[in-house]
Amino acid sequence: MVRKTLKIKNRAGIHARPASLIVQTANKFASELTMEKGALHVNAKSIMGIIMMAASYNTEVVLCANGPDEEEAAAAIEQLFESKFEEE
Repeated sequence: MVRKTLKIKNRAGIHARPASLIVQTANKFASELTMEKGALHVNAKSIMGIIMMAASYNTEVVLCANGPDEEEAAAAIEQLFESKFEEE
């Protein structure tokens, strides 16, 4: 299992477009991907789950990847966060 703490760097936080990018990327992998914000744990392949987190600018979320391609999946999601979801 891979666990990564990711910080939201885009000013608008996670709204519909970044959530869609996360889900599209997560669905390319066979691994189970979850995101945690406080006590809330959501499936990273569920757009409603991602939006429900209501994660704003500078919020930290924990990404957990478990499966045959967990390293690649975690790296791809991390890259989205690092690129500010290509918004800025």
